[in-house]
Amino acid sequence: MIREIGRIRHLFRYPVKSMAGVGVHAATLGWHGIEGDRRLAFRRVEDRSDFPWLTASRVGELVLYRPFGETDGNPLLPSHVRTPDGKDLPLAGSELRELLSRRYGSAVELMQLKQGIFDDACISVIASVTIQEILNGAGRPTDVRRFRPNIVVDADGGAPFAEDRWLGRRLTFGTTDGPAVGVTQRDKRCVMINLDPDTADSHAEVLKTAVRLNDCHAGIYATVVKAGELRVGHSVWLDEG
Repeated sequence: MIREIGRIRHLFRYPVKSMAGVGVHAATLGWHGIEGDRRLAFRRVEDRSDFPWLTASRVGELVLYRPFGETDGNPLLPSHVRTPDGKDLPLAGSELRELLSRRYGSAVELMQLKQGIFDDACISVIASVTIQEILNGAGRPTDVRRFRPNIVVDADGGAPFAEDRWLGRRLTFGTTDGPAVGVTQRDKRCVMINLDPDTADSHAEVLKTAVRLNDCHAGIYATVVKAGELRVGHSVWLDEG
């Protein structure tokens, strides 16, 4: 059975991993997630682990760096970054690389991966009521950007953490035969949600509230099962199998 459960409220892509996101009205859902999402990242040169990427969990102010411009006529591939102090630097230039290396305390280098650089899966989805429940519980203003989602859903019924019940099911967007994702796992949160997107100030009570309310989980991860176009306002359908 397939039923309508809400609508897309927000769409985001993150051109450079852990840097500021870009809110969009429409996006292409490709086989490797939203086109232009996390195709670039700075790698910690001396790190030999499976996760060598420089993230805001290590350098919180990364969330204040804002990619912009385009490379080779591709608006999804930024050419520059605006730093927190308002300086515009070439994304692939030595000045930005050296700046981030100093902030981290060791060498980093820019890398581009055609299929994206993701933590667990290429699509993240969360209900707006879940975000509101956590931030209200933490005494912080509601700001969806803290959770760095790709898709924010205004879900009918308004129950927080309803996403947990989507596990193993399919979400379809627009129409019942539109682009779709398969829900693979709950999204276990980390210190990233503590960071204010406008100041990079850390508020530990946000993660603590997620732990208290839902065992540190908020939203879901998914993989793409049908490509297509997504738009704010599109209906969201849940295939319950």
